[in-house]
Order: sequence, then C-alpha cells, then structure tokens
Amino acid sequence: MKLTIGLAQISPRLGDVKANLDKHLSFVERAAAQGVELLVFPELSLTGYMLQDLAHDTALAVSRTAAPGDPFLAPLLDASHKLDLVVGFVQRDVRGRLFTAGAYLAQGRIVHVHRKVYLPTYGMFDEGRDFDWGEEVRAFDTRFGRAGLLICEDFWHASPPYLLWLDGADLMLLTSSSPGRGIDHRNKLGSSRFVELVNQAYASLFGCFVTHTNRVGFEDGVNFWGGSTVFGPDGELIAQAPYFEESLLVATLDRSALRRARARLPLLRDERPELTRRELERILRDT
Repeated sequence: MKLTIGLAQISPRLGDVKANLDKHLSFVERAAAQGVELLVFPELSLTGYMLQDLAHDTALAVSRTAAPGDPFLAPLLDASHKLDLVVGFVQRDVRGRLFTAGAYLAQGRIVHVHRKVYLPTYGMFDEGRDFDWGEEVRAFDTRFGRAGLLICEDFWHASPPYLLWLDGADLMLLTSSSPGRGIDHRNKLGSSRFVELVNQAYASLFGCFVTHTNRVGFEDGVNFWGGSTVFGPDGELIAQAPYFEESLLVATLDRSALRRARARLPLLRDERPELTRRELERILRDT
C-alpha cells in the first residue's frame, strides 16, 4: 500500500545527451540506495530545454516497441530493473516529426510514452517552432497502481488532468522545465506560487497523488527554479525540494489515503462525464 517515490530535480546540460545520461544513472544509484521505487526526472531531462536547432540532433526514436540497443535508451532500460523511471526527451517519429515526450520505464521495458499535447507559444515560449502536438492523454497501469504522465503546459489546462482522473489515474506525474518569472506581493517567485497552487488544487479536486518534478539551472539567461513537490489526495503538501538547487526529493506515499479522501469527498463517484460530453458537443457545434 506504500510507494517510495523520488523526484530528481536536476540541471541538464543543453544538447549533451551523454552527459545527461550519466547524471541520470548517478541519480538512479543515489535513489536506489535510499529505497526509491519510482524515480521521476523533469521535462526534457536528457536534452535540456532551450534546444532550437539542437532538437533534431538530440532526438531519440523511442516507441513502445523500441529496440533496447539504442545507446541512450538501453542503459536506462537496464536501470529500470532496479526501480521504475520517468525520463524526458525529444522523440522523433517515423515521419521525422519531433515531440516533447516522457517515458515510463519499468523492468527493462517501455510501459508508456506521453507526447506533450499543449505547446506554449506566448511570452518567452515558442515551442511550436520545433515540436509537433501530441494527440493522446491516457492513464496506464504500473506495479504501484494506475498513473498518468503530463508535461508542463499540459497541466495548466484543466482538460488533461481531468481526462487522466476519469481514466483511473491515482498518481499524476507532472514534469516541467518551468522558468522563474515575476515576484508577487509576498516577495515570492510568482511562477512557483502559481504552479504550487495548481498542483494542490488538482490533488484536492481529484483525490489523487500529484507529483511535480521541475528542473533547475540556467540556459541562455533563463533560470529554472526547481521547488519540486508531492501533494497527497487531501491536498496536503507531503514534501518539497529546495528552490534553485539540484536535489533528490524522496517521499513515501500511503495509497490507503486515496480511499480515505474519496470516502470523505466522493467527487469521482458523482462525476457525470456524459453530461460533460454532451455540453462539449453543444459548445463545439455552436462555436
């Protein structure tokens, strides 16, 4: 009924997949020594974020049927015999399209690949320049129960976590490369406050565990703030990593808390997806 989870809050080296792979394997050893059963890395953890033209050079041809001989994938698949892993990378499909992707690895195989479905193209962001849109939001089964994986902007839209909730996810794994932006009235980083509030809200509304693994470090003058968090199904903060520092955050999740939270607030039992579908069809028809 319990899961020891680790959030690997790292600073990837931009465009250097080999160096980043070595860092992944180092964190795997650290996590395994602390009894971690599932280790989650940030968005684009194998490549860095501000890739631009480097996106093509760093892309991996990863799929559910990928051969384990890939020089970067094979060591991670081997490591997944020690503990389950979530890693971030650029995925290239058979037609040469590039996607921001994350993969869940366990027992030497690829369990699930998620392609980022929302690409920010506002403010400092221009992800649509290099990447294509993902087209699926699906939960998947693990040895710890049913989980869902979302990448950064996916989570700031209400529909992807809602779909994961309906699809049975008890554990939502959010990965990001979120840069620090703005200072609020309490002299706190504005972007971190927004992210933390959203994570807490989803945990409370959906009665599930919500983990957020955010990267740290600098790229092209942009600072990534870290502050990775784990929230329980009652909305309480279980653990948080420091801001702006590489760290391994380890927390224990008690899955019996899911039952208690949903008995106290049975929102999932009372949800009406058929109503949502009907009203969405009406809205789309009338738009």
